[in-house]
Amino acid sequence: MDIQRILPQNLSAIKAVALRLKPGDDVKFALDNYVKEQNIKAACIITCVGSLEQASIRYANKPLAETITGKFEIVSLSGTLARSGSHLHIAISDGNGKMIGGHLKEGSLVYTTLEIVIGILPE
Repeated sequence: MDIQRILPQNLSAIKAVALRLKPGDDVKFALDNYVKEQNIKAACIITCVGSLEQASIRYANKPLAETITGKFEIVSLSGTLARSGSHLHIAISDGNGKMIGGHLKEGSLVYTTLEIVIGILPE
């Protein structure tokens, strides 16, 4: 197998930045604010671990977000970030392991901590 045929010729570097959010922080607001403050044109979520005490999620094919409260583990957070806006999906689980997910909206609040690694795409 010729690796040259698989990979694009002009690979760009990615810069990783780790963020830690504290109890009560709004996840989407914090991410959008960080991107604007740092003047980041394009970025993506590499990984995320943490917990929420409140989640605001817009489920598939629904016009409005739903806000739920409780103690939730973040199972996955993925998506893209830019100065012009973000598109983030989240999956969370409750104390019984029941999972739900959809579009992350403002109003999703950190419970104990949240550690996020963002990949900044310079090109």
